[in-house]
Amino acid sequence: MRILAALVAALALVACSKNETPPRTTTSESVTAAKLALSSRAFAEGEGIPRTYTCDGANVSPPLSWKVPPDTAELALLVEDPDAPNGTFVHWVLYGISPDVASLAEGSSAVGTNGTNSFGKKGYGGPCPPKGTRHRYVFTVWALSEKTKLAEGATASQLRDAMPATQVVAQDRLTGVYGR
Repeated sequence: MRILAALVAALALVACSKNETPPRTTTSESVTAAKLALSSRAFAEGEGIPRTYTCDGANVSPPLSWKVPPDTAELALLVEDPDAPNGTFVHWVLYGISPDVASLAEGSSAVGTNGTNSFGKKGYGGPCPPKGTRHRYVFTVWALSEKTKLAEGATASQLRDAMPATQVVAQDRLTGVYGR
């Protein structure tokens, strides 16, 4: 048994000593290897979204920032409410964001191409849950190795179809909550 263990250990050392670069993979492990570190000055993970960024306030998008990983050709962003009574409600679809952009200022939407949200409008539509409820709002940003080539007004579904897993360099999420 000791001889077998020693043989396995020796083979492992030989295999690890090769100077070959491993092939690039597209598994979820490689997607999480490059961290985007999505954050907002307005709220932290799991915290309340300030009224300013909702339908009860100025209804402007919150400031967001992230780190752009190497090999990014385009960034894309979705804001969704998974707690909506009739299924996930899309509040913002933004794509075609240049890899030179590492943040969005409050109320900013001119840095990319706006898609159509569930309000039937282009651009950001803030949290607006039914009275008496508290919902989660998931901000997701993707770094893509290829451009989506989507025309203005694409839906969240069209964006997802345009960025298969083989193009995703990294992704990150930030979840805020809001209740009325």
